[in-house]
Amino acid sequence: MKVLSGDVGGTKTRLCIVELESEGPEMSLECEFRSRDFDSFEGVLDNYLSRFEAVAEVACFGVAGPVRDGRCETTNLPWVIDAEKIRAEYGWSDVALLNDLEAVAWGIPLPGADDFCILNAGRPQTAGNAAVIAAGTGLGQAGLCWDGQRYLPFACEGGHADFAPANKTEMAFSDWLAEHYGHVSWERVVSGMGLVNIYEFLLEYRDASSPEWLAGEMCSGDAAAAISTAAMADRDATCTEALAMFVRFLGAEGGNLALKMMATGGVYIAGGIAPKILERLKQADFMEAFCAKGRMSSLMRDIPVRVILNTDVSLLGAAQYMQSANDATED
Repeated sequence: MKVLSGDVGGTKTRLCIVELESEGPEMSLECEFRSRDFDSFEGVLDNYLSRFEAVAEVACFGVAGPVRDGRCETTNLPWVIDAEKIRAEYGWSDVALLNDLEAVAWGIPLPGADDFCILNAGRPQTAGNAAVIAAGTGLGQAGLCWDGQRYLPFACEGGHADFAPANKTEMAFSDWLAEHYGHVSWERVVSGMGLVNIYEFLLEYRDASSPEWLAGEMCSGDAAAAISTAAMADRDATCTEALAMFVRFLGAEGGNLALKMMATGGVYIAGGIAPKILERLKQADFMEAFCAKGRMSSLMRDIPVRVILNTDVSLLGAAQYMQSANDATED
């Protein structure tokens, strides 16, 4: 089965053909687009199909937003994507939409061992549910229910649950966010926009100022990337503090998700940010925040935690979902 597979995000959209072979998945005709350059997802599809003779039997797209009845109003884009409308317009025999983190969850069994970085070995033989958390343009989350034989991925929108500050500085930050946004979700903290929020808060809280070189980089490009790059190089004290807070927040919310999912099978960290700050995630602060759950701390230390390094996992997962759905139909 050849699948037109897509990863539709607030910053970029990737499309490719995936064929799942017995010896492993094969990807071809991959193309990446800046999402905000298009008024609709159909505009992206038209551009892609004008470039390639993409022969696919079916299509499946992981989309950053809640999917209900085959339809998604994307969270960080002004798009409405409808699977049945796309199927009728483009002629594929079947079209499916998944939440983007559900697509990642479907793809987790496919990469090899080299596609992960282990932050906590835990007790890897322990069977049980697993969870995925991904910081990027937004904050995605998903679960994998263990039925005794295999994992069954499912979507959730836990990134929009209420943020929980843990100390005086974080409480001041939560108040600052409430003034700017009203509802303070974890996505306002653990995402690209979240890192920028942390940095801007700290400038006010510490009565600091942004150096001219950094202000220029933030204005001319990706502000979050400029902050994290400066922090990784220890070029600016406020950036370094902002990234340290971000790492603790990612650890804390990853631990929250693990508790809610009882994810003894492991927590997987996906998204575009984690691989870029991997050296900071390997330091003690991340796992300390992950495990700081009071009477559940010993349980948390037993949970394996891995960073997904394979950037194609969502594309592979979307194809794996369609293959699984096809197999179930044939059975």
